[in-house]
Amino acid sequence: MGKCEQCIIKQFNSLKSLTKDELMRISSCKTSKTIKKGEVIFEEGDTLNGVYCVKDGVCKLSKLSENGKDQIVKMVVKGQLLGQRSLISNESSNLQAVALNDMEVCFIPKSEIIADLQKNPKFSFDVLQDMAHDLKEADDIIVNMAQKSVKQRLAETLIYIHNNFGVNPDGTLSVLLSREDYASIVGTATESAIRVLSQFKKEGLITTVGKFIKIEDLNGLSRVE
Repeated sequence: MGKCEQCIIKQFNSLKSLTKDELMRISSCKTSKTIKKGEVIFEEGDTLNGVYCVKDGVCKLSKLSENGKDQIVKMVVKGQLLGQRSLISNESSNLQAVALNDMEVCFIPKSEIIADLQKNPKFSFDVLQDMAHDLKEADDIIVNMAQKSVKQRLAETLIYIHNNFGVNPDGTLSVLLSREDYASIVGTATESAIRVLSQFKKEGLITTVGKFIKIEDLNGLSRVE
């Protein structure tokens, strides 16, 4: 099991602000685990007794709507922390987390890290900054839903995945999402998402290799209206 103080993943999140002694203490009480693709990390309504540091892989955070549809709120990737809000509020999780591919995560108990929030102002400030960023993203999503077409939102999602997760050696997007996932990210019916993706194909903006999508014209996608 790797040591937190030697782990490069911490550079990408607020754990980088902890002192070496704090990291060594956390390292001795964290648990590392592998989560298989499709496995639930936590359910909506669960009490999170700690925070997950994502060492590898991607998960989706989603909420079940009244009509039983899954709405993907955000994706959490390698280097990010999952469940940060539970450190500060005692509320149960309002989202479900599911692995989109095989993941490696480290779980840090809340009881260990809460003292660092109280004693280390730099760490507290970094956690606050992360949360402020999450709030800004949530605001942007709300505005996008109201002001942009399904075509625009789907084009933006493909660009976002390309820019944040990169591509496989054959040029296809490295994160494989189902058509249902795409629909739930942009807040539309699966049939609409499939129809728009077919349209993008006809226009030469994307091609598909099995279930994988390859972006052929990034500029064209960014100009979709």
